[in-house]
Amino acid sequence: MKRNIAIIAGGDSSEHEVSLRSAASLYSFMDKERYDVTIVVLKGKEWKTEDGCPIDKNDFSFTREGVKHSFDYAYITIHGTPGENGLLQGYLEMMGIPYSCCNVLAAALTFNKFTCNHYLAPFGFNIAPSVLIRRKDWQKDGFNRESLRDDIVNGLGLPCFIKSNVGGSSFGCTKVKHAEDVIPAIERAFEEGNEVICEAYMKGTEVTCGVYKTSHKAVALPITEVVTKNEFFDYDAKYKGQVHEITPARIPDAIRDKIQSETLRIYDVIGAAGIIRVDWIITGMRNTEDYIDPVEDMSQVQINLLEVNTTPGMTATSFIPQQVRAAGLDIKDVLTEIIED
Repeated sequence: MKRNIAIIAGGDSSEHEVSLRSAASLYSFMDKERYDVTIVVLKGKEWKTEDGCPIDKNDFSFTREGVKHSFDYAYITIHGTPGENGLLQGYLEMMGIPYSCCNVLAAALTFNKFTCNHYLAPFGFNIAPSVLIRRKDWQKDGFNRESLRDDIVNGLGLPCFIKSNVGGSSFGCTKVKHAEDVIPAIERAFEEGNEVICEAYMKGTEVTCGVYKTSHKAVALPITEVVTKNEFFDYDAKYKGQVHEITPARIPDAIRDKIQSETLRIYDVIGAAGIIRVDWIITGMRNTEDYIDPVEDMSQVQINLLEVNTTPGMTATSFIPQQVRAAGLDIKDVLTEIIED
């Protein structure tokens, strides 16, 4: 008999629609001869299959035409809460249902950008200077927002990035160039969550690397270089084609090998599972709009951690599918490896 696989999508963040697109792609990738696959959509307290059958949360099952269907496995592709922050993982563990990504602790850790980066820094990963702002402090009577603004400008410099500490897909993210734009950017970021992170700008080449492990092997996928004429890799660049994504990245082999090994090391440090993607900025390397020159003095190059993503997007424009193709692998086989493991 085929195993029943749930692709869990939707969620309660601005990335709801992006998640649904990831689910549709995953559905098309999975081996239908081996698995019966059902997309399950979550929105608030309403959980249902894509064709409208309510999910019984007592055991994560559904009934269609009088027949009860249970799941053997869940592939989580919710970007944002509750699928990326550990809440859904905790529920599935209580239900005894194996799932595709990391456990509760690792999910909660990596979902919080500020906490994750500062957790990883003592392990030798370079991170940008940053400031964390919580809504409860921001809204306190007498809280001096102008003083905080000045501290951010003086401490991090301009330009800097202000974004939600728990959001994705660049929703609520602003590249701030002027001091008077700091407070409006913080307000915009608070629309995505209760914490905001302000980060120093690092000028360099942005790349991203996907990896996965099973009990038998570790795979570092080819690295993608991200080139956009937008101010940064924003939503329009990610999902509206306003970006040039080059896989494999035009970087020296030594830097490629270092990024792949560091991405695999992060995988182990956080206790990841399934496929993850880590975003990096390479600084100290000469580059132009069209190409990157090999660097003679590698000591001048620094690889800087931007963000760890434990439930990376799987849409047609997402990085992981194109990296899998560039590696000469079949995404169907990769997903089967992860599920069977």
